[in-house]
Amino acid sequence: MDLQDLRNRIDTLDDQMLAILNERMELVHKVGELKRSSNSIIYRPEREKQILDRLEKRNQGLLTRQAIDAIFFEIFAVSRNLELPERISYLGPEGSFTHQAAESRFGAMSEYLVLPTIHSVFESVETGRAKFGVVPIENNQEGIVVETVDFLREKNLTIVAEVLLPIHFTFASQSDSLKDIKRIYSKDIAFRQCGKFISEYLDGLDVELVPVESTAKAAKLASQEPDSAAICSSISARLFGVPVFFDNIEDSDQNRTRFLILSKDIVNAKSEEDKTTIIANLPNTNRPGVLYEFLKEFNDRGINLTKIESRPQRGEASFRAWFLVEFLGHVEDPQVKEVMHKYGTHLKWLGSYVKVS
Repeated sequence: MDLQDLRNRIDTLDDQMLAILNERMELVHKVGELKRSSNSIIYRPEREKQILDRLEKRNQGLLTRQAIDAIFFEIFAVSRNLELPERISYLGPEGSFTHQAAESRFGAMSEYLVLPTIHSVFESVETGRAKFGVVPIENNQEGIVVETVDFLREKNLTIVAEVLLPIHFTFASQSDSLKDIKRIYSKDIAFRQCGKFISEYLDGLDVELVPVESTAKAAKLASQEPDSAAICSSISARLFGVPVFFDNIEDSDQNRTRFLILSKDIVNAKSEEDKTTIIANLPNTNRPGVLYEFLKEFNDRGINLTKIESRPQRGEASFRAWFLVEFLGHVEDPQVKEVMHKYGTHLKWLGSYVKVS
């Protein structure tokens, strides 16, 4: 079989895939009509995970789980837009890692609202200017995003899904050689997370490290200045057309950022593995043992706590705190209901959603 024969077979398969995708979209359209007639929610992360898990079990080819996810998340996004076009807001700028997280779930074809602050993302969803909002919640190297945590308490939005994004940095420049580069732009945190690359590959070169407000801004500047470079995301380099010298230059290959997808609608269906996030405003926190007693409620019921973060009670002279608490399980689980009922108005449920590994 020669090259042309292989290309002809690929063309035939592409034709078949196109026909199958159109058939799938016809069914999606009918599902959308049923959902609209019953005022049902279009975005169902637990259903998407169920599909992906089933496909992984049936897969006998070369596609990895990561590849299957990437292909089908785009199909899901196109399907949702066919059912009901929706606007998604995210913390900008365009080309940021939050942009990448948003596209990983809502696809390249969705309508996006790029906003400058976490507060503006919350507000866009709260006012209905966007159906969903995407914000960072924590990085496993740098810790929690306190602004997101504070607004989760202040605003009445629901967490409907989480996205776990591996953070990879690229070194991009229009220069033909590293020796021609005079300035490297990036965000200060990116310089810290790529320290080994900088010391090993740029040692002895007269290069200035210039901090800017975002890695996307770094890519934009590198696209305008031939003797400069950017440490940025791959999506930023692509967006601004800056050639990539090196991929994956971060010090740690375990660098991950978790993002939350927020909505005014409650997506509350259970899956095989869920996570729940709550706010705890415990009574009499100055009394010894109050926090211990609260956490013991989870231990006694076999509920696995995955995170607890304390934040100050603003506007008070004391040093009282409230807590962001995350645990494995769903708000409809009997043991979780017991804890929620016992503490009543002292707990604010933020969402139960599919846990991402």
